[in-house]
Amino acid sequence: QVQLVESGGGLVQGGGSLRLSCVVSGTFFSFYVMKWYRQPPGNERELVANIESDGRSNYRDSVKGRFTISRDNAKNTVYLQMNNLKPEDTGVYYCHAYWPGRPDYIYWGRGTQVTVSS
Repeated sequence: QVQLVESGGGLVQGGGSLRLSCVVSGTFFSFYVMKWYRQPPGNERELVANIESDGRSNYRDSVKGRFTISRDNAKNTVYLQMNNLKPEDTGVYYCHAYWPGRPDYIYWGRGTQVTVSS
């Protein structure tokens, strides 16, 4: 069973930075499209950023220029560097993995809390 374990969340003041990490077990990490989602308090889960197996990435408009997603296939790890954090970035951040074309290969982490104070 593939497991995704997030870390790096915490409490930070507005304007600060955090780096989230997600370690994925198993041997197929390099094939996965990796995504970071977040769920703000009282709101639905939303996509923050994704990175393809070839390194191409996309971001939601509200985080462009502040967040950077990256991956290290040798370490089975995806990162989310978050700079200039704002209170509206507060939420539980989830790591997600899927293998395109293989619907059985879809996985979620349990989440890590990010709280940004004003």
